[in-house]
Amino acid sequence: MSKIYNFSAGPAVLDSTVLEATSKAAIDYQGHGISLMEMSHRSKPVMDMVAETENLVRVLLQVPDQYYVLFLQGGASLQFAMIPMNLLGENQTADYTDTGAWSAKAIKEAQLYGNVNVACSSKESVHNHIPKEVNQSEDAVYLHVTSNNTIYGTQWYSYPKPINADGYLVADMSSDIFSRPIDVSQFGLIYAGAQKNMGPAGVTLVIIRDDILGKVDRAIPTMMNYQTQMDKSSMFNTPPVMSIYAVNRTLSWLKENGGVEAMAEKNEQKAKKLYDEIERNPLFISPVALEDRSLMNVPFVFADEGDEADFLSFCDHRGLKSLKGHRSVGGFRASIYNAMPEAGVDALIQAMQEYQTN
Repeated sequence: MSKIYNFSAGPAVLDSTVLEATSKAAIDYQGHGISLMEMSHRSKPVMDMVAETENLVRVLLQVPDQYYVLFLQGGASLQFAMIPMNLLGENQTADYTDTGAWSAKAIKEAQLYGNVNVACSSKESVHNHIPKEVNQSEDAVYLHVTSNNTIYGTQWYSYPKPINADGYLVADMSSDIFSRPIDVSQFGLIYAGAQKNMGPAGVTLVIIRDDILGKVDRAIPTMMNYQTQMDKSSMFNTPPVMSIYAVNRTLSWLKENGGVEAMAEKNEQKAKKLYDEIERNPLFISPVALEDRSLMNVPFVFADEGDEADFLSFCDHRGLKSLKGHRSVGGFRASIYNAMPEAGVDALIQAMQEYQTN
């Protein structure tokens, strides 16, 4: 049987060491004789594990002391509402960049709580690039960006600076966090669903600067108030313990393999190989602007008419799974997150070459 490589955009591939450790913890956590799933979130083993996970985030991303690290639930989709609910007053303005489906969802939620200025949009070109002009409001509370776009395969390589001296960046980094170094001090808030580069679905990472809260005059549900989560160290209610443990193991694996800097080099090498083959192979083209191509999600389509189902079946029989493009755009998409080994990319390139000569 061929080696299986999972190119799913999310939930996505996890390193085998993470799967093995999580499987063991599901039966007997660290010799305690019971499953981690059965342990109280108030017990010392669980509290220690969550604290260790927070420390791994801080070390790997060099998070400054004035930031809180939270493990929440509801995915990035809940953050689309929590962010304006906590940060944007009814008569205030926030700037949003529209670079794909997820940023559009964030914009829709923010419009429920305050004024939204769409500072730039790539919608008319089917989100095939990152806009270079960002028309900000002078009084915007924050500027929201989606750092990487899983559907369309674009990625910000440098971030616009808020023109409001008191403003700050907010970023949805769900699909590229921990894939490259970032300067956390550039941001007021960073959020990311786990199921791309951190672990399984079920936990959401939020990194939030301690001085941006308490400035809106509205009642906020207790559970959705960042201050509640900060005061209770993500333990206001029972957290998704198993998901946090999988994040713990993923970040430990990342640290043991050289950290974010080393992973960025590997990701650049994997992506270059695949984009080079797309450019070389006359059967395929990339729909994405060269300078904005994502290192995480690589969409490609037939250069001319072709049988997408046939190519997907061809790949599937070779152990290359989940290469179908998002339903809204079609074509193909290879998600090559941190845990995708270079051998997986090599196997996909080989299949593309074999399909060309068939």
